[in-house]
Amino acid sequence: MIKVLYFAAIREQVGTESEDVAAEGVATVADLLAHLRERDANRAEALAESRRLLVAVNQEYADRDRAVGDGDEVALFPPVTGG
Repeated sequence: MIKVLYFAAIREQVGTESEDVAAEGVATVADLLAHLRERDANRAEALAESRRLLVAVNQEYADRDRAVGDGDEVALFPPVTGG
């Protein structure tokens, strides 16, 4: 299983702070995002390809082509700004 964590506005849109996703058929972050978007309209909107979002795999920032697999933790959150 891949543990997916949602933060900030993404968590609000999706309606949960975390979920477990079967690792079968998911090889990269991009695969995982595509799989999640297929689950329902809220996830499709929150994780749309046109939206900017940051991804961390096992607490390290990652690109969409980063490999993921069983036992990984993937965090999804909007870009952080501040000053």
